[in-house]
Amino acid sequence: MEIKIQLTDCPKQKTKDSELGFGKVFTDHMFTMDWDKENGWHDAQIIPFGDISLSPACNVFHYSQETFEGLKAYRTPDGHIQLFRPEENFKRLNNSNKRLAMPEVDIDFCIEALKKLVEIDQEWVPYSEGHSLYVRPFCIATEPNLGAHNTSMVKFLIILSPVGAYYASGLNPVNIYVEPRYVRAVRGGTGFAKTGGNYAASMLAQEEAAAQGFSQVLWLDGVEQKYIEEVGAMNVFFVLGDEVVTPELRGSILPGITRKSVIEILKHWGYKVSERRITVDELMEAYKEGKFTEMFGSGTAAVISPVGLLRYKDYDMTLSDGKIGELSQKLYDALTAIQWGKAEDPFGWTVKVC
Repeated sequence: MEIKIQLTDCPKQKTKDSELGFGKVFTDHMFTMDWDKENGWHDAQIIPFGDISLSPACNVFHYSQETFEGLKAYRTPDGHIQLFRPEENFKRLNNSNKRLAMPEVDIDFCIEALKKLVEIDQEWVPYSEGHSLYVRPFCIATEPNLGAHNTSMVKFLIILSPVGAYYASGLNPVNIYVEPRYVRAVRGGTGFAKTGGNYAASMLAQEEAAAQGFSQVLWLDGVEQKYIEEVGAMNVFFVLGDEVVTPELRGSILPGITRKSVIEILKHWGYKVSERRITVDELMEAYKEGKFTEMFGSGTAAVISPVGLLRYKDYDMTLSDGKIGELSQKLYDALTAIQWGKAEDPFGWTVKVC
C-alpha cells in the first residue's frame, strides 16, 4: 500500500528538552489508516498532526473498543535514530486487536510507516541525555452505530511525543501499595490486551493509593486475590535469594516488551529466572527470612522502576534499604545503553530509522 505524504505548512516551535514532560507535546505529523469490511486497510497517509472528526455515535465512545501501544525512538551518540523492538509492539497490538474483535495490521508495513513518520519528524527526537521520542500507535472503532455489536470500521493512527527523562531527580525507588479490594483483570478477560478499559479500571485504586503516599498499586489476581499480577502500567520482578521471580503470563497480565527483554538479559547473564505464580504470603515469608531483598517494575516509560517499600495491609517491607537495588541498577544501565546506542546490541533488538 502506498503511503501518501502531506507535510505541514506551519511547523510548530519545538519545546526545549528541559521543559518536556510526558505526553504533553506532539510533533508536526501523524500517520493514519482506515479499515472497513469492504476494502480492508486503505488510505494510509502521513498528515499534519491535528484533531480528527468522529461521529459521537462511534463504537469507541460507547463500548471502549480500542487498543494502543507504546514504544520509543532514541537518538544515538553518533546522531542516528533507532527504535527498540518495534516488531514486538505490533505483534502485541495484533493480539490486543484480536481480543477486542478488531482487524490485525500488517506488521512490516506498520514498521515501515513508523520509520517514515519518525524520519519526517526526526528533528523532534530529543538530543538531551535520558530524553526520547515516545511513539503511540492505536486503533479505534469508528462505526457510528449504538448497537452493541462488532464494528465494521476502524481507524489506526500513530502519534509522536518528545518526552523528558522519566526520573527527573534520578533513579529513585518508589513506594508500592498492594491493593486488597479492587481487581483489574481476570483470566479470559482483557488483562493481556493493551486496551483503555484496563487502565480506566485501575484509576480509582491508584487515586486512593496516592492519597496514602504511594506511587503505584500492586494488583492481585481477580479470583483468589492472593497471587501477584502487575504494578499499574508495569510488570514486576522480585529477587528471592538466588532466584529472580516474575508472575507468569496466564491471560490477565500484560506481556510487556521490557519484561521480555529483562528476562532475556538476565538469562544471558546466567541468572536463575522463574516465571511462576507467587503469592503475597510467599513474599512476606521470604522477607521475614531475609530472602526477599529487591523488587522492581519494568515498562517502556520508566524502563526499570526500583521499589523501596512494599505495603500489604498494615505490613511494610523495606527493600534494598530504601535505595535502588544492585540488580535494578545493572538492568537499567544495560537496557538504556542498548536503547540509546551506547553499547553493543547482542540481541538484535534495535532498528535503525535514519
